[in-house]
Parts: sequence; structure tokens; C-alpha cells
Amino acid sequence: MGFTAEQLEAARSRLLPDVLPGDGDPPLRVLFCGINPGLLSAATGHHFARPGNRFWPALHAAGFTPRRFAPAEQHLLPGLGLGITNVAPRATARADELDDAELVAGGERLRALVGEVRPAWLAVVGIGAYRVAFGERKAAAGRQERTLGPTGLWVLPNPSGLNAHHTPASLAAAFAALREAVEEPG
Repeated sequence: MGFTAEQLEAARSRLLPDVLPGDGDPPLRVLFCGINPGLLSAATGHHFARPGNRFWPALHAAGFTPRRFAPAEQHLLPGLGLGITNVAPRATARADELDDAELVAGGERLRALVGEVRPAWLAVVGIGAYRVAFGERKAAAGRQERTLGPTGLWVLPNPSGLNAHHTPASLAAAFAALREAVEEPG
């Protein structure tokens, strides 16, 4: 999966489609929301594709998937009641290349998408992006008080390998707390 610098740079213009349920899939339990696609994700067409990204290991360690999926297996998620989208559609090398206006516009798009696909939970991976997109400057990680209609909001740590604040174990624990909430009766 080696890409040249030129190929990765060309991926900046690509949009990464959401991973959403289709006919015959179970109801959407969790719509995971990245900040925006990285260049490798845009080049491959797979969310969280960079090898150092810890999304897929955390998803499995938390019990959302029966085994660790590769990014190319993202199509299996809807069968488990899971999906993926992004706050901002523009691919960048780093999330800090986005400006606040892009994140605010992404928050509006997310509200509309959630109204359409009706997940039980929207889980945003990245506290900074959540704060800007939803205008919640003091939000903390975890379950949010606000909801989007019947959809609960949860903020997870950013699983990017660039986010050294969280270990694989702490990411797995944060994802597991969400899974527990998803499985709560009622």
C-alpha cells in the first residue's frame, strides 16, 4: 500500500464516502465520526487507514467488533450496527489544517445526517473538533448532556497516532465505556 508523496498530495481533492447501513443491515447503534480524512484514507478510500491510527484496534479491544478489522474491511461495520463519517470532508495531512469554519459547517452537516440515519449514538473522535463543531467550548470527553433528538452524543479521544496523550489501553477503555452505554437497556 505504498503511495508516493505526489499520490498522497493528489488525494487532498478526494472525498471519502460515509460508511452507513443499507437495506438488510441492523439499526445503526453508533455512528463514529472522525475529524476529517487523512491523505492515506483519501487515497485508499478507507477510514482511519494510516497504520499508526488506533481506531481499529480500539474498536476491537472495546468489544464492538469480533476481531480487529483492517481499514479495507470497513464495509463489515454496518452489519454490526456501526458506521463512520467525518466532521469535515476535506482530506488533510493533519487535522490542524482545518479551520473553525469547516468544523462548524461539519457540525451542521452532522446534525442533518443524524436526523436522516438516526443512530442511537454519535461518537465524535476528537474533543477539539467536537467543541468547535457543536459550539460546546467546555465539553469533556465521554457522554454529553446534549442530544441530537433521540441520538446520544459521546466524545472519544482522537485515535490518531499523532495523539500521544492516550495509550492503546486508555483508548480501549474510552471506547469500552461507550460500548457499555450502547448496551444499556432502555
